[in-house]
Amino acid sequence: MLYVMNALIVPVDFELKDQFTVVLKKIDIEMAKRLLEGSEFVSAIGHQATASVLSQLLGIEIPFNRITVRLRPGDMCIHFALKTRLPEGVVLNEEELRKLDYDLVFSKVIC
Repeated sequence: MLYVMNALIVPVDFELKDQFTVVLKKIDIEMAKRLLEGSEFVSAIGHQATASVLSQLLGIEIPFNRITVRLRPGDMCIHFALKTRLPEGVVLNEEELRKLDYDLVFSKVIC
């Protein structure tokens, strides 16, 4: 499965196995679009403003979907990773979010 995440976290399902390898690669917007276009994916974007900003950046509807993800071998993610750690309790609106630097990172869980 391909997931879209709003942080650079890799929540693997350790109940399946006690050790995983995760490959990470920084990608650009065009690569993220290619990965998502025509693919089945699950949004795990738990913040409405982030979902809106990502949808606009990628030109693909990325729905707000506050879920828990447990990655298994073969699962992949596109992570929207802010380069700044926000103060505790701060929730940004779309305008504030657009002003911050971010990376898009592709990850894949392998054994």
